[in-house]
Amino acid sequence: MPEPTIHPRALPNDRPPDDLRIRPATDGGVALDPTGAGWRYLSFEARPVGTGGTVIDAADGQETCIVVVAGRDVRIEGEGGSWQLDGRTGPFDALPSALWLPDGRRLRIDVGSGAGVVAIARAPRSGRDGVASEAIVVRPEAVVVEIRGAGNASRQINHIIAPSFPADRLEVVEVLTPSGNWSSWPPHKHDVDDMPDEAVLEEVYHYRFRRPEAWAIQRVYRADRSRDAIWEVRDGDVVIVPDGYHPFSAAHGDDAYYLNALAGDRRTMACSFDPDLNWVRGTWDSMEPDPRLPLVASTGMAAPAPG
Repeated sequence: MPEPTIHPRALPNDRPPDDLRIRPATDGGVALDPTGAGWRYLSFEARPVGTGGTVIDAADGQETCIVVVAGRDVRIEGEGGSWQLDGRTGPFDALPSALWLPDGRRLRIDVGSGAGVVAIARAPRSGRDGVASEAIVVRPEAVVVEIRGAGNASRQINHIIAPSFPADRLEVVEVLTPSGNWSSWPPHKHDVDDMPDEAVLEEVYHYRFRRPEAWAIQRVYRADRSRDAIWEVRDGDVVIVPDGYHPFSAAHGDDAYYLNALAGDRRTMACSFDPDLNWVRGTWDSMEPDPRLPLVASTGMAAPAPG
């Protein structure tokens, strides 16, 4: 099959800040599609799952990733298969369970007891080679945990759909940031194709907090400040990152979590850093990571990365 088209840059996007932060509905759900986000590929939804379960409609020509944000004994059924995921009480309780599907078949999701929340990411198939043809369950023991950064820029990365995963366009990670720490730091961007240093990746941030009443700070800005937005983000919110740098800061006293779903033309997370702040990475060799990490323990840990 031919390789997918490599777009040189993200689509032009001048949506105002009020359109880039999405507050959840009264039931806690939130959803966006490429038209609403102003980009090419990524659809995202965080959906509550009650005792009656929930149904995800079919989406032709799409791949799908479902992450259990909260809820135990999660059963997912669709044409041709059913899958049982351990789940978790919440993102500060255990590492994630997820299901990746090579298609956008109709699915039913049920939680064993009580209520839960699932995150659903979809993107159109590109036709590239090397994509798995069958569903893949990602169990907690398979999630690679990385401690990134140092000092009060330390955070925990849980790799769910990494670039090495046999998906098509989708990549998915979780980030847990201890209270008072900076994350996605130094600020980075991925809106032009300039490999090996940077690729075009559409991205959403979906937030949860150990204490649901908490809040944190998210900024999205361009080098020339033609976009410079900053928000108070709360439990259940989503921020769309169409282009530009996008650092995050957890407030003192409140541990923060966000789920990043990304989609692009290349299987990479290559990014470039704000040149005014990139110097800080050179100081990390002489600093220790935050001793509070990992916030959620793993059976195996990856070596620290520089980003």
